[in-house]
Amino acid sequence: MSKMQRIGVLTSGGDAPGMNAAIRAVVLTASQYGLEVIGFRHGFNGIFQRDFQLLQSTDVRQISHLGGTILKSARCKALPQPGGAELAAQILHELGIDALLVIGGDGSFRGCMALSHYYQGQIVGLPGTIDNDLDGTDLTIGFATALQTALDAIDKIRDTADAFERTFLVEVMGRHTGYLALSAGIAGSAEQIICPEYGETVDVADIAADIRSYQQQHGACSYIIVLAETMYPAGAAALAQELSVQSDTECRAVVLGHLQRGGSPVGSDRILATKLGAYAVEQLMAGHAHLMMAGEQAGQAVLFPLSLTGAQHKKADPFLLAWQDRVLQQHKAT
Repeated sequence: MSKMQRIGVLTSGGDAPGMNAAIRAVVLTASQYGLEVIGFRHGFNGIFQRDFQLLQSTDVRQISHLGGTILKSARCKALPQPGGAELAAQILHELGIDALLVIGGDGSFRGCMALSHYYQGQIVGLPGTIDNDLDGTDLTIGFATALQTALDAIDKIRDTADAFERTFLVEVMGRHTGYLALSAGIAGSAEQIICPEYGETVDVADIAADIRSYQQQHGACSYIIVLAETMYPAGAAALAQELSVQSDTECRAVVLGHLQRGGSPVGSDRILATKLGAYAVEQLMAGHAHLMMAGEQAGQAVLFPLSLTGAQHKKADPFLLAWQDRVLQQHKAT
């Protein structure tokens, strides 16, 4: 039986709906083993600043429905600095932290790997990011809620787009991958989706031609384009302006931005977060979770090496990517 007595937990990087449910699961599961849980505030910064609180069951029983994170989050500038990881490890040792659970995304997990060179305790990650871009898990905590938020916005935008027969460009988050853009675009019946999986550059003239062709077939009508952020360096508003000129239609841009990170998590995110939080603690107690991420594959909780979570082998659904492209090509050919 493990001699573990005290574990730490923190939320790092961009917040994701469901992080609180994960914290709750960690604390409630830890209490079953008689473990003390220390919650570090503001991500890894809480370690350096010794800003933490003892988390007990009464502190977390009614937090699963809350968006954001009760521990707050932040990006940490001190950790990657020379000597930063060594200092963080020293503080964790001084505080008697036997294991550290980090809820976050790829950047947070890179911080874990840096820390592991000096920290003698176990480290386990929980995938908390709306981008769903981590290898080793089918879905990340927060993705389902962000998708629903984006879809709600697209549905409302469609109403006004239909009323004025306008083209709307809806920008969603997802810096390097198109998981959110593809899913929101498919669910929202978008006429076009622009994301990295379809190419690294945006051909404005080609998109404008698509809009003209579509409206020639269907008459004056709405046209929705879902755009993954950073696909057009000048920004969504600039792209909308270019499309207005080149397609001879009125195009408006809507940037959803941080709206997608907020709000009460949907049921599936609460369930996933609870499952992974509990599983992570149980695997820590069994001694299997060091430098691993607790994820879910095909409905089963699994452990996956933290060092491989950012390899970007995981791809957006190839069937849906191909299907959406065929629909677009059909419009062009008609």
